Amino acid sequence: MFERLELILKRFQEITQLLMDPEVSSDIKKMTTLMKEQRGMEKTVETYQKYLSMQEQIKGLTLMAEDSDPDISQMASLELSEIETKMAELEEALKILLLPKDPNDDKNVIVEIKGAAGGDEGNIFAGDLYRMYARFAEANRWKIEMLNADEGAMGGFTSIEFMISGDNVYSSLKYESGVHRVQRVPETESQGRIHTSTATVLVMPEAEEVEIDISWNDIRVDTYNSSGPGGQSVNTTKSAVRLTHVPTGTMVACQEGKSQHENKDKAFRLLKTRIYDSILQEQNEKETMQRRSLVGRGDRSEKIRTYNYPQNRVTDHRINLTLQRLDAIMEGRLELVLEPLLNEFQRRQLAGDHE
Repeated sequence: MFERLELILKRFQEITQLLMDPEVSSDIKKMTTLMKEQRGMEKTVETYQKYLSMQEQIKGLTLMAEDSDPDISQMASLELSEIETKMAELEEALKILLLPKDPNDDKNVIVEIKGAAGGDEGNIFAGDLYRMYARFAEANRWKIEMLNADEGAMGGFTSIEFMISGDNVYSSLKYESGVHRVQRVPETESQGRIHTSTATVLVMPEAEEVEIDISWNDIRVDTYNSSGPGGQSVNTTKSAVRLTHVPTGTMVACQEGKSQHENKDKAFRLLKTRIYDSILQEQNEKETMQRRSLVGRGDRSEKIRTYNYPQNRVTDHRINLTLQRLDAIMEGRLELVLEPLLNEFQRRQLAGDHE
């Protein structure tokens, strides 16, 4: 472990020197690549430097603990005990920082939410989930861009697709894909009975130019009038765009932009991401169960979470986590669930869990 840490520290220092080189600073692309690489090492290097600093402190305190003056010796022994405890904690933190990283972790994401079982109530819940993610993004100072939305007749969305951009978005949200179940009394329920409905969430890392090459020659472009709730047309110009990638049959649509050109651009980004995501899923299927997913089974039809409104309860079924904080979570405090998920993922990685 410490050999790897030394190599990381050395590389970090090398990059610092390179960034001071006038030739590098004049090459924007190279400088951006180096800065991104260095940023990915910062936390590890900072933690390791704290660890090295404590090692030096221990050397001095060990000598003081052997001092003939009992007061000095006792004080040094107490400090030594505290620092050794802190060092053990730092060592565990370093083990986690050295775990293999998902190459998509620092990417932006495209999220798709669809109302599933439960008809109108499923669509309304899809809208509630969108609001939850939007609040969480706002708290993290991430940017949200709407790509496509089909509103439900009674509210919410039959389907909504949006991009979230910012630092390490995918690493935070990658475990959100799956079936989300809600238990509550719908507004349309006259007898006060609790209904169970579902919405599906799909989180996809945004595809970058270098990762996937799609030719416009392979894409069929259709234009149509934008529509609102229930499918009624909301304008008379064909600004909405539907793209179909003929080789794979992948189809996307976008009508949120102000012009056909804007919708075409958004739809193309969505199309690339969908195809990239399908490639990733195929790769995952070929890998071992541990590499596929350490939290849940990586199956997107899997029920991952239940939101019980009468009891103000959220349960994440993958790690058997239950919180009486549904109100806070729906207001965007999603870290209450995401942090325990990440901790469990890291615990299983460290333990080499092959479940």
